This record gives sequence, structure tokens and C-alpha cells, in this order.
Amino acid sequence: ETDSLFPASRTDTFIQPFRGLFQMILVLGIGGSFPYGFHISVINYPSVHIRKFINETWIERHGSPLHPETIMLLWSFIVSVYGIGGFLGSICCGKYQTEQINNFFLVECQMCTNLIMLVAALFMAFSKTAKSFEMILVGRFLYGIGTGFSLNIHPQYVGEISPKKLRGFTNSTVAVFLTLGKLTGQVIGLREILGSEALWPWLLASSGLSALVQLVTLPFFPDSPSYLLIQKGNEEACRKAIRKLWGEGDHQAEIDDIMKEKVTMTSTKTLRVLEVIKERSLRWQLYILMTVMTTLQLCGINAIYFYSFEVFHTAKFEEYLIPYVSLGVGLCECLSSILYSYIPYSVSHFCLQDNLGPFCFLIFLGILALSAIFIYLYLPETKGKSIMEIKAEFNKLNFGKKETSVTENSFPKEQLFCTKL
Repeated sequence: ETDSLFPASRTDTFIQPFRGLFQMILVLGIGGSFPYGFHISVINYPSVHIRKFINETWIERHGSPLHPETIMLLWSFIVSVYGIGGFLGSICCGKYQTEQINNFFLVECQMCTNLIMLVAALFMAFSKTAKSFEMILVGRFLYGIGTGFSLNIHPQYVGEISPKKLRGFTNSTVAVFLTLGKLTGQVIGLREILGSEALWPWLLASSGLSALVQLVTLPFFPDSPSYLLIQKGNEEACRKAIRKLWGEGDHQAEIDDIMKEKVTMTSTKTLRVLEVIKERSLRWQLYILMTVMTTLQLCGINAIYFYSFEVFHTAKFEEYLIPYVSLGVGLCECLSSILYSYIPYSVSHFCLQDNLGPFCFLIFLGILALSAIFIYLYLPETKGKSIMEIKAEFNKLNFGKKETSVTENSFPKEQLFCTKL
């Protein structure tokens, strides 16, 4: 009688069947885009303490202080070496993926990533004890390599484990975890928590916890249904994984979509960069991908995160208020990513401050406007569509409407890749 008076809400009815999927999304997010966002924002909070630490270490070693410009140069390198590591990590991840496509790509790669992040956390935690600012550089570099790997793995695998009707939602969680990472870095970076002069090494090391959580929990989740069916040819294992992720029910339509992908894939061949660029059937995918990713890196939001102290100090904010103003920025971005979508990066510190001053953000405005127009005009709608349907939409752009029927089945059969957990 009580159950009839208080029926399950529509939300519970929706979530219950996909409980396994949402749990896996959580685990992937914690070790995926979350640490990337965390390290973008967290480095700004101990900036004063780290610069002081660099100078004190130098005095202890050489008996004389560093010039303020040299300190700022070293600090800027600590900030930017994270991006260098991310670049190298992304390249290595792509190479490793193509070489291990039929093996244990995701487990090996993500476990390796977690171990790299844990080693980086150790460098950060003991840098002050060892009186070595070089350890901070090494730690930031390793963090960058780790996030370069995880940012490649996270969206790819989330897309593979999601049913067609939820793929848009699940892919958006990559941005949600990224902004949650930024927000978390801002919160625990406050001086009342870990942002004090005594605790800043532990602040920089704290993201090792997310790597540890994923390292322990990830092996308990199934491989992606696409991998099990296409790469392994095990339909029963595919159905079992689907039931574990999506709950009981009729998922035959999804399995049929995966089978269609399998039919088009007679071999697994890796194209070189120049071959990908020359391939006509991938032309508009590349155009849109390059536009979106360039916009992500040049929209200007990370300029605020990386150098928020300098930005708000120049704007005449009281020094003690700056961490809380930055936190407000993080809250706004986090809410935006949850409610709509998200776009991140920065131009150089030199261009922010030395040449254009606050007018440098007009550059970002122009980039965003041009990108928005391009995406609106040419990006096909992907909501509720299978990979084959999305492929057909791109064929209309790549070959023209008249040629679409001819080229419908001529998409390179070597281009379909699946990962294994």
C-alpha cells in the first residue's frame, strides 16, 4: 500500500536500468577529465608560496637571491610544462592505441596513466622536504603526460559503452568532470584548506587520490560491447556487458547497429597522418575536429585559471579576495558545463599582460564567434544517431548529395576502432 502511495519517480525509473553505466561513467570521469581540470586551476593558488620556495631554495644553494624576472620565468615554466607533458602524452597515447588496437589497450594504458599520476603526486608531496623546486617541474610534467593519455581514453570509451539514445548525454559528462576538477582544485586550494604555505605540497599531490580510486575500481567493470563484438567476435560476452551496463531489456537494436559496423570492417589498418589528411571520406570530419579543438584551446578561459592572481590583482582586487573571486569563476563554468556545454584554453602570459592588456580577450571573442558560425553551418546533428548514420551525414559533406548513394558503403573499412577495458 505504501508503494502505491509513493510510486518510484520517473528519474529513478530512468536511472535504475543504467546504474552500471552511470557507475562506470563516474569511475572514468574521476581518472579521466577530472584531473585535467584540477591541474589547470589548482596551480594558481600556491603560486606565491612556490615562487617564495624557489627563491629560498636558490639562496640556500648559492647564497644570493634570484632576480624577480627569473623567478617569474621559472614559475611560468612550471605552469606551462604541464601543457608540454600533455602534448607528449597525447602523441604517445595515439601511437600506443594504433599499435595495441587488438590487445589490452584501455586497461594497460589507463593503469599506466594512473601509475604515472601517482608518481607525479609523490614528486609534488616531497618537493618541499627535499628542497627541490625541480621536483615540482618533474611532477607537473608527469601530470601533463598522464592527462594527455586520460583525455584521449575517457571520451572514446564513454562513447563506446553508451547506448545510442544516451550517447550525447554521456559524452557531455567529459566536460562536466573537467569543470568539476577545476572547481575542486579551487575549493581545496583555498588557504583555509590546503592552500597555506605549510600544506601547498599536499595540495599539488592531492590529485593522486583520483588516480588511486580509478586504479582500484576500473578492473571491476566490463569491456565495451563494441570491442567484445567487433574485435573479439563474442556476441554472448557483448550481451552480458550490455546487460551489466544498461540493465535487462531488449537491446537488439543496439546490437544490430554494432553488427552493421562489424560488417563494414573486414580489416584493421592504421593510416598515417598524411594518408588521413588525403582521405576524402574523412575531409569534413577533420575540418570540424580541428575547428572545435582549436576553439577549445583558444577560447581564453584557461588564461583566467592559470594567471587569475595576476589578472585580478591588475584589476585592483584585494589580495585576500582573489581566491574567492576565482572560485566564483569556477562555479559559473561548472554550472554552464552541466546545463549546456563547455569550451576551454589560453594564449601566452606575455600576450595577456604585456602587449594587449585586457584587450587580449577580444582575440578570444573573435575566435569563438567564427567557430560558432562554422559549427552551426557544418556540424551534423548526432543526437540519437548510430555511428553508421553519422557517417552517412558526413558523406553528404565529403562527397556531395549526388554521390552519397554511391559512396554510402565506400567509407574506408579500416577506420573503425574499438577499445578494450
